[in-house]
Amino acid sequence: MSLERLTLTGSELTLSDVAAFVKNARARVEFLDSARAAVERSKTFLDRHLSDGIIYGVNTGFGPMAAHIIAKDSLAELQRNLIWSHAVGIGEPIPDCYVVAMMLVRLNTLAKGFSGVSWALVERLQTLLNKRIVPLVPEHGAVGTSGDLVQLAHIALALLGQGEVRYENEIRPAGEVLRENEMPPYELEPKEGLALINGTSGMSGIAALLCVEARTALSVATRTGALGFELMRGFHDGISDRFHSLRPHQGQVQIAATLRNYLQSSKLLRDRAITYTPYHSAEEAYILPEPVQEIYSLRCIPQILGPVLDTLAKTWSIVEIEINAVTDNPVVDAQENLFLHGGHFHGEYIASAVDQLKAALVKLTMLSERRINCFLNPNMNRRFPPFLNLNTLGLNLGLQGLQFVATSTAAQSQTLAFPHSVHSIPTNGDNQDVVSMGLDAALLAMKVLQNAYVVLAIEAVTLAQAVDYLGDREQLSLPSQEFFKLIRRALPKIDTDRPIHRELAMVVEAIKATQPMDFCGTLPAARDWTDENDPLPS
Repeated sequence: MSLERLTLTGSELTLSDVAAFVKNARARVEFLDSARAAVERSKTFLDRHLSDGIIYGVNTGFGPMAAHIIAKDSLAELQRNLIWSHAVGIGEPIPDCYVVAMMLVRLNTLAKGFSGVSWALVERLQTLLNKRIVPLVPEHGAVGTSGDLVQLAHIALALLGQGEVRYENEIRPAGEVLRENEMPPYELEPKEGLALINGTSGMSGIAALLCVEARTALSVATRTGALGFELMRGFHDGISDRFHSLRPHQGQVQIAATLRNYLQSSKLLRDRAITYTPYHSAEEAYILPEPVQEIYSLRCIPQILGPVLDTLAKTWSIVEIEINAVTDNPVVDAQENLFLHGGHFHGEYIASAVDQLKAALVKLTMLSERRINCFLNPNMNRRFPPFLNLNTLGLNLGLQGLQFVATSTAAQSQTLAFPHSVHSIPTNGDNQDVVSMGLDAALLAMKVLQNAYVVLAIEAVTLAQAVDYLGDREQLSLPSQEFFKLIRRALPKIDTDRPIHRELAMVVEAIKATQPMDFCGTLPAARDWTDENDPLPS
């Protein structure tokens, strides 16, 4: 089933909703009448008090200039100046999919009715989103406090008919696209510029997609781990329910249970009690033909991926709270007849969460890279030829080049693993003296996630090559057989040296498209709302 309509209430948006909306270009945002009523109530309350009180960012300057009172006839100009002065980002554009997520999260925040904006502004942002008029948003410029000011200003700039947008796969001037769609440039009213940029919608939009995509990466890592465990003829007891009940960390227990379910039809796993004959005498001494335990990258999959799952579950919860939260300053609370000034725009929750998720993804990547090394190194696996070379040793090189890519990619992620949220540098005349760096932390996590997919794809190719060498795929569990077929559809058996870089990119896309696991209920059930004709934009 495809998601065609997403109703925003300001309180019920899920991460799965965000991902589903982004992936289906035909999906449209709509609202309940109650959302419009809440927005208009907040706007009416703001307008009523424009002349009888001091409201930060509405009739005052911003940041260190908050003591400067603005004349009534300049309030709209103030908001326009705010957007113009902050739409100064630089660098590569953030991928469209993440910008769409940012816009969706900001629209959900406005729909809560605590921002003091007009319904006309909500409708205009809704129209841009539904028509997939996507502003070009540069990567550099956010420090993650007072909101994602610079990046969100570039989104707001498009509403004003300025800057550039991507529309129908072309980059074009925003004003030209608005005219083509019979939309005049939007004229901001008091507080509306601030309401568009003063919040965590940038970082939390990126984080929402990161969580959903990280869930798929973890699912792929579980599949590759399971297949590697089978091919090395692992022992049942290492993933048994009894064994993991003795150290009941939730993530570890759930990964082990997922592995058991995945491998229950395997004919390759071994029972330790049957495989080895016990000693009969203390005088006996002999050498077994192979070790009685697997290396850590196979034996400790639940213990290593378990913390990754726990981290993802915690991050998922934090981000889902954030995308349904009020992150404005000031908050226009018409229900209580108050203007609430504070710091809900500070991105520390998201920054800390994505930093932890990033570190977990780096460990996942390292685990995958170590299994690649195991299968390519005959001194470790004792089963396969060097580099899984299926042709002439010496003349042909097998997967030797692929290992270099896996090693270098994992090393880059290790460098990126340092938590970006500790890089607080005071700015804004020291008004913003402790900042979160949340948006940049999310962008770095995005890079680490991309790297993880590269290494997982190389591991998948390595394991498929190992299956071809052994030649009896019918011994594999049924899910592993299907996973093998998926890989081979993207990249056929490598039995002679040839360039495979384009095929490897196809493997990356193939594993990204696999159905994510729910890990025995730890994460919400994945929604099958994707539209096959509208893949996730790059």
